[in-house]
Amino acid sequence: MRAPVSRRRFLKTAAAGFSAVALPAIAHAQTAVQRPPKPAPPDEYAVTAPVSIEVNARPLPSFDTRDRSHVRFGSLEYRSGLILTSRFRGFGGLSGLRLDAKGERFIAISDKGGWFTGRIVCKGREMTGLDDVEASPILGPDGKPITARGWYDTEAIALDGSYVYVSLERVNQILRFDFAKGFTRSLGEVMPLPPAARKLPFNKGLEALVIMPKGFALAGTLVAISERGLDAGGNIIGFLIGGKTPGQFGIRRTENFDVSDAVLLPSGQLLLLERKFSMLGGIGVRIRRIAPNSIAPGAVIDGPTIFTADLGSEIDNLEGIDAHVTDEGDTVLTLISDDNFSMIQRNLLLQFTLVD
Repeated sequence: MRAPVSRRRFLKTAAAGFSAVALPAIAHAQTAVQRPPKPAPPDEYAVTAPVSIEVNARPLPSFDTRDRSHVRFGSLEYRSGLILTSRFRGFGGLSGLRLDAKGERFIAISDKGGWFTGRIVCKGREMTGLDDVEASPILGPDGKPITARGWYDTEAIALDGSYVYVSLERVNQILRFDFAKGFTRSLGEVMPLPPAARKLPFNKGLEALVIMPKGFALAGTLVAISERGLDAGGNIIGFLIGGKTPGQFGIRRTENFDVSDAVLLPSGQLLLLERKFSMLGGIGVRIRRIAPNSIAPGAVIDGPTIFTADLGSEIDNLEGIDAHVTDEGDTVLTLISDDNFSMIQRNLLLQFTLVD
């Protein structure tokens, strides 16, 4: 545990930084009746109060488990990776991640209703660990942890100036926080959603959030994508919330992949992180590139696959993706996995350079 002065300095810089943090890097359903949430019993993994924690990091020298010299995977080149562990029981379930413009400071969410903030430590182009890490409960409109009302499965995060948006998959809600009013101590405001969003299938709800910045046709629109809510054509349902042209659109679903996150690149391209699982085939992960100008009410969008991986690579339940540009001009993708608080899964932090 770090000294209080260190934590105060971090919070001061982070609160200011994440309000520019929001991030300059991105300013850089099948319809089913939603079951009402039941009051949740106390969760031993839920974060109940802000606390500084220590996170241990073990390096992953290669991404390919069969050939350590193999570094190119589709349009991505492996940079470095870490296996993250902590003695803090509430650490894990990492489902969404956003970085500052330099790729250093981060804010992540756990599917147990908690914030994790801190700094990625690097040596050259390789990550070596995390520092200044703090865990905090996500607070609802009443100032209490959202888990107190049975709200959890916080799956996706988007940033817009000082505003932070978080989706709650199990109850199909989106909360908006103003980090200028207390950083991770700010209170969540429930956002109005289209009726169809509230009726997404149980545990297949809103999984990816992206705010479209100025300069785009959809500027000011919150793009919210479900994990596997399917329309009549079998396409994954997405929503355009706010902005000048709100509505619903579809994403063509292929090879049984579901959406797990999305990020808007500084270049303007949208990347979709997707995954699939079967008892026979195990886990599969891919990334698709989408032209953002193809997103519109009523559209069905698609795009080429630029990255695939299976159990021959160092993957797990990858649920978060973000991007930043280095001082050398490299576009770096950072991916994070959700261990589901399981002893047989891992919290992975992976980085790749986008080379095409």
